[in-house]
Amino acid sequence: MANELRFKTARDLFMACPAVSRDMVALPTEQPSIEFCRALLAGRVPEEAITFCAYLLPERAAVWWAHECLSHLTVLLDRRDQELLALVRDWVSEPDSPHYGPEVSKAEAMPPTTPAAWIALAAGWRGNGSAMEASAVSALQPIPAARAVSAGVLAGLARVALEDRFSVLSAFVEMGIQMAEIEALRQSVDAY
Repeated sequence: MANELRFKTARDLFMACPAVSRDMVALPTEQPSIEFCRALLAGRVPEEAITFCAYLLPERAAVWWAHECLSHLTVLLDRRDQELLALVRDWVSEPDSPHYGPEVSKAEAMPPTTPAAWIALAAGWRGNGSAMEASAVSALQPIPAARAVSAGVLAGLARVALEDRFSVLSAFVEMGIQMAEIEALRQSVDAY
């Protein structure tokens, strides 16, 4: 499956997405992306595996992955974050629906001070089918959507009790890896 991933090696991802090198201390290698991600998880800064997953996944899938991660933490989120998660869920289901565009734009205009606000921001920045007008995206998008996804997941993870944090982090990374493999399979089926 790893040969069908969007980025076959960690170096491929770093070359295609130079912003990732500003978000991670780890240096890219020729390891297959999944192996590299798992090595990050087992390394000195396991949180970098979250960042790597955010860049490894296509943007819409990354937003969905972040939604799924935060959905496992709803008891740690306030009412507004839960509303934003519902909005993101609806938007991912129907990104081209005119109904969700204004709502995502409104959520995107809020400062990203909570985990779900970061994810809503990523949904608003998503390139194809963006909820924002192109001129607004170019003026307001100083960072890639993957960075917002990573920030949202890591902000949610920071709310988890210390003794549970690594197991939750590991589960999130494994979910990201699974989604990357599913996306690769979907892409290969769509190619036929």
